Amino acid sequence: MSTTTTTTAAEPDLVEGDRVELTVGAPAHGGHCVARLGGEHGRVVFVRHALPGERVTAEITELHKGFLRADAVTIHEPSPDRVEPPCPYARPGACGGCDLQHATGEAQRRWKASVVAEQMRRLAKLSWDGPVEELPGGLLGWRSRVRYAVDAADRPGLLKHRSHEVVPIDRCLIAHPAIQELDLLQREWPGTDALAAVATTGGDVAVLSRPSSGGGLLPPDDPADGVALGNNGQVRVSGPDEVSEVAAGRSWQLPPDGFWQVHPAAAATLTATVVELLRPVEGESTWDLYGGAGLFAGAIAGHTQGRTTVVESSRGGVIAARRNLADLTSVEVVEARVESALARRRVSGPVDLVVLDPPRAGAGAKVVRSVVEAGPRAVAYVSCDPASLARDIATFGQLGWKLSTLRAFDCFPMTQHIECVALLEPAEPGPAGAEI
Repeated sequence: MSTTTTTTAAEPDLVEGDRVELTVGAPAHGGHCVARLGGEHGRVVFVRHALPGERVTAEITELHKGFLRADAVTIHEPSPDRVEPPCPYARPGACGGCDLQHATGEAQRRWKASVVAEQMRRLAKLSWDGPVEELPGGLLGWRSRVRYAVDAADRPGLLKHRSHEVVPIDRCLIAHPAIQELDLLQREWPGTDALAAVATTGGDVAVLSRPSSGGGLLPPDDPADGVALGNNGQVRVSGPDEVSEVAAGRSWQLPPDGFWQVHPAAAATLTATVVELLRPVEGESTWDLYGGAGLFAGAIAGHTQGRTTVVESSRGGVIAARRNLADLTSVEVVEARVESALARRRVSGPVDLVVLDPPRAGAGAKVVRSVVEAGPRAVAYVSCDPASLARDIATFGQLGWKLSTLRAFDCFPMTQHIECVALLEPAEPGPAGAEI
């Protein structure tokens, strides 16, 4: 049985399941708000299911040296931005896929903007106060790639927050309507560890499964990471062995588990933004690093008609890029890790334009240095993680580059995730600026 404790300056001894009353502070990277036990210098508590300014009773879920994690289980003084979550599984102890269903759409975007601003201020020493831009389609029914785990009773569902425990569900409201229409969640799946469902902008729907063959634990649900099930005996349950996506005036073919932006409007939005920021002109050369199926390369090469090099480490991505860009004779696709391709001069400068679209961990200092050494006139950096983006922007700054533009997009409504596009350029001589 949990207990409720009113915190004082003397912090009580706590165990998991204890409850404390807190006044919740600002949102932080990771889908929670920051509160403190015992006043402004007290122990940090990262609180989920709360909004800034609320007074809540929070149940302790994890204890760590220096901080605690907790879920807001009772809201005593609600924020005016609070709404009733539309999904019954978006609550403490249930599905961990959505972080922000208890907030209005406008409040969600303000939340994400404050997180981006805080990461830029803390890690890149830059001031940013831009908006998070809304994508068309609303808050529900946007997720075109969904991965379900299957529990020991053969029931499919989604994982709890920071857990491998499966929460059986009957519907995921942020899933694409074509995925919601499938009967995956109404069936039992004996001998199966996981399912993945894909609904594309080209009208395809595909379902994959991973048999129970020791493929390892699934990572926590993360819409920014796609639907990969692992390498152990993945099976196509239904749908085509290649799916079609439409973006940037082209049709793209890729395997159902190949990487593609999860929001139906994201690929077109991000591609248009990259082209707008880079302003490619005829004859310029381009690197598309971490290029996937070749989305950005295809869009830019259509403007430059110049030498364009895609670097991608995934074999499936390389095959898709070569097939999708076969009509562009100026495009070369290199199968390699970006770090290795640059270090071994598999791709080498000079180059005019660079697109960076790295995984969550970011490009890293070595890649940033190699890009700067190649001497491009501009770099477009596409990121699903504001912390790693800010760290890499700081590295660019140390090498004499400036952040000229930063735009943020709500590509993952109802969740804490966000997509950013940054334009980086060589700094002009003169007084350094700290605002964008």
